[in-house]
Amino acid sequence: MSSHTGRVKPPALRPGDTVGIVAPASNIKRELLEKGCKGLERLGYTPFYFPSILDQDLYFAGSAERRARELEEMFARNEVRAILCARGGYGANYVLGEINVGKIARPKIFVGYSDITSLLTWFADSAQSVVFHGPMVTKDFALPDGVDLNSWNAALGGSTGWEINSSEDSGVMGLVDGNGEGVLYGGCLSLLVAALGTSYDIRTDGKILFLEDVNARPFQIDRMLMQLKLAGKLKGVKGIVFGEMLDCTQSKDQEYTLQQVVLRVVGELGIPVACGLRSGHVTRRNITLPFGVRAALQVNGSAVTLKILEAATTLG
Repeated sequence: MSSHTGRVKPPALRPGDTVGIVAPASNIKRELLEKGCKGLERLGYTPFYFPSILDQDLYFAGSAERRARELEEMFARNEVRAILCARGGYGANYVLGEINVGKIARPKIFVGYSDITSLLTWFADSAQSVVFHGPMVTKDFALPDGVDLNSWNAALGGSTGWEINSSEDSGVMGLVDGNGEGVLYGGCLSLLVAALGTSYDIRTDGKILFLEDVNARPFQIDRMLMQLKLAGKLKGVKGIVFGEMLDCTQSKDQEYTLQQVVLRVVGELGIPVACGLRSGHVTRRNITLPFGVRAALQVNGSAVTLKILEAATTLG
C-alpha cells in the first residue's frame, strides 16, 4: 500500500462501496446532508453517517471530542471505504489535538477542502497518507453539477498518468512558464498560513503547491503569500497552481488584477506558476486533487498541464 513517495495509499473506491460522512468543523443542515446523500447514491455509493453529525455547539458540529471520535470511528469501521467531509466552515483546528494519530493512520480515502485543509495537511504529514482535496457532501454532492467526475474517478479509482490541462474544462491557465516535478500538496491558503509556527506547520519542500481561497481581497492574498515567503515556505517549492480564487476580487475603482498581485510575490521564484484550477471553493464541477503523490507541472504561455504521475489509490 506504499508508493515510491513513501506514502501510504488507500484502497480504491468502487460503486457499491460505503462512504462515511463526517462533520469535523461547522454544523450542517439536515436538508443539505440528505441532498448530498442522494447525490452519492446516484453515483452508486452507500452513504453512512452517525446521528450525532447534526449536533450543534455554537457554530461547530458538536464538541471537539464528538467530532474527533466520529473521525476515528469512521477510520476504524471495515465497511467504510472512504470518508467524505460534509462541509468546512470553521473548527477543524479544535479537532487536531483530540485525535489519536494511530487511529487515523489506517489507509482510507479522506476527502475535503476549505477548513478541512488543516486535517488534509496533518494527515499527509503525520501519517504520511495520501489524501484528497475535493468535493464535500452538503456542498458539491448536493448540487446537480457540483462534482467533476473525471478527476473524481481518476483520483479515487487508481488511475495513473492522468492529467488536468488548459485544453479541457478545468479553468487553469498559465502565469509563469516552466517545468516542475514534485509531490502535490496544499489547500486553502488561509488555513495553510494559520498553521505556521504551530505543531501542525506545513511541509512544502519539494512540493507542487496548490493554493486556493474564497472571499479574500487581493491585498489579503498578497499578505498571506508574503507570510509564506518570509517563513521560508516557498523555498524548495517546485511549482505553484492557484485555484479559481472565488470572489477574491478588488474594488471596481482599482485597476489591477489578482494575477498581477500574485506575480509580485511568486513571479520571480524561477518555478512554473498557473492559476484558475477549479478545486475547492468553486462555481461548479469541483476537481479532485490527490495530495501526497508525485505530479508534474508544465506551463507554456497560457497552456498548462498538471500530470498525476502515480496512482493515488491501490487496486488490491
